[in-house]
Amino acid sequence: MKKGIDEATSDKRRNAGILPSLEDLLFYAVAEGQETIPAHKFLTALKATGLCTGDPRLKECMDTLKETLKNTSDGVTLDRHLFKKCVQSNIVLLTQAFRKKFVIPDFQSFSSHIDELYESAKNLTEGQVADYIPQLAKFSSDLWGVSLCTVDGQRHSVGDTKEPFCLQSCVKPLKYAVAVHDHGTEHVHSFIGKEPSGLRFNKLFLDEDDKPHNPMVNAGAIVCSSLIKVNSIHDLPSCYDQHSITVMDFLKMMAGNEYVGFSNATFQSERESGDRNFAIGYYMKEKKVCLCLKEWLHFSFLFLCAIEVTCESASVMAATLANGGICPITGERVLSPEAVRNTLSLMHSCGMYDFSGQFAFHVGLPAKSGVAGGILLVVPNVMGIVCWSPPLDKLGNSVRGIQFCTDLVEHFNFHNYDNLRHFAKKHDPRREGGDQRVKSVINLLFAAYTGDVSALRRFALSSIDMEQRDYDSRTALHVAAAEGHTEVVRFLLEACKVNPEPRDRWGSTPIDEAVQFGHNDVVSILQNHLEKNSTSDGSDTKTQP
Repeated sequence: MKKGIDEATSDKRRNAGILPSLEDLLFYAVAEGQETIPAHKFLTALKATGLCTGDPRLKECMDTLKETLKNTSDGVTLDRHLFKKCVQSNIVLLTQAFRKKFVIPDFQSFSSHIDELYESAKNLTEGQVADYIPQLAKFSSDLWGVSLCTVDGQRHSVGDTKEPFCLQSCVKPLKYAVAVHDHGTEHVHSFIGKEPSGLRFNKLFLDEDDKPHNPMVNAGAIVCSSLIKVNSIHDLPSCYDQHSITVMDFLKMMAGNEYVGFSNATFQSERESGDRNFAIGYYMKEKKVCLCLKEWLHFSFLFLCAIEVTCESASVMAATLANGGICPITGERVLSPEAVRNTLSLMHSCGMYDFSGQFAFHVGLPAKSGVAGGILLVVPNVMGIVCWSPPLDKLGNSVRGIQFCTDLVEHFNFHNYDNLRHFAKKHDPRREGGDQRVKSVINLLFAAYTGDVSALRRFALSSIDMEQRDYDSRTALHVAAAEGHTEVVRFLLEACKVNPEPRDRWGSTPIDEAVQFGHNDVVSILQNHLEKNSTSDGSDTKTQP
């Protein structure tokens, strides 16, 4: 009964000239003229937008879909009523996705380019797997995965993206962000500097103020660990595990509650081979770097390095940084904007060990690498990307990861200093490719229709193709001639040097249009131009069928 009422209401709305509901519009867009939609077709179309069926924001939709299909006659298809029932709880998000209003509108095309970059880097065989920590040495050099998550929650993964690996130094910017979130910038940087050190990340060395140079070197990361709030301020040496669990809660929120684990074997390996980190800790204790620096800190520092993630879960962490501290798949604010801004600044200047300057120059994006082979890359306001491959170069960075990041900014204009308005060879996936061209043609032809020479002059100065055609192969010159706009016709012929005789789908030229509508002034201008060019040596006129 309710189904009949809903359909009757929709019919009344249409008959009354009222716009259909968003659910109806979405149904028509996916159904493509059919009365029913196969569930797999809807899910395939959904994945093409970049959204995953496991997205927490779509849980209600997916649960309703599953229950609804159990009760349908064939268990496969949905009519308009059932479809509306499934999508209504998440209609705003779904409408954004299908209208291509996400940060990467053409996500399928973008994903295919990412796959190409992945395959290109996969062929690299250089580098050595880190062996100074026994557990890291066990990883195969063939492992290679890339995952990305945009600020709108679009996801793509290729390769070994479900294999757990330890964050190692990739955890440093994350716990620094937590420290700033807890205490604020001024308090944190009263103990830690902001400058690149120019030294190895594990050097026993402080700056002229007896502070670690930055949070991305081991000394700074150890101090960061001591600053993060704990559940109890009493008996610190015995409660480092509570402290670490608190940080893990933050990391899980950053990852949208996706996989964040702990490798006890790696933790034990690092304790046995962590003499230098202990030495750094005692050296800073002797320098009175931090009053809270106790023996438990060393364990906490090593504990956090042994936290496990996958490429997929870590990409959500990176996307949370790209999204100003708000997890894109839960919508929950995890970190303050201040903490995120500071973190990205330090990742940009200090995040890639002794390769930081080169990386900032060539890639121009905030990133942090770790000796397990991970690279956490952030494209601010766009996406987070995680690359993972164990073979490292001599500076401790993933060989394949560095190559992928370099190729990424060569192909897309993601470099911080790429110009977003004037670019020739690079692609901007944030723009709607086809829609931009359609808008360009519409604006050009409308200016010709209204006789707006000023607008046409702006288009010409912007290097827009003044001979663009619409779906009937009509050009701006066709339109201007048909409307009798002599100034527009002169501008297109003399200033823009357009072809004076293009033919539309019916074989008509601009002069045919002017004759048909009785615009004799335009006919004279076109004839004089044709005669002038037919007698010239170079014949500037372009010939076109």
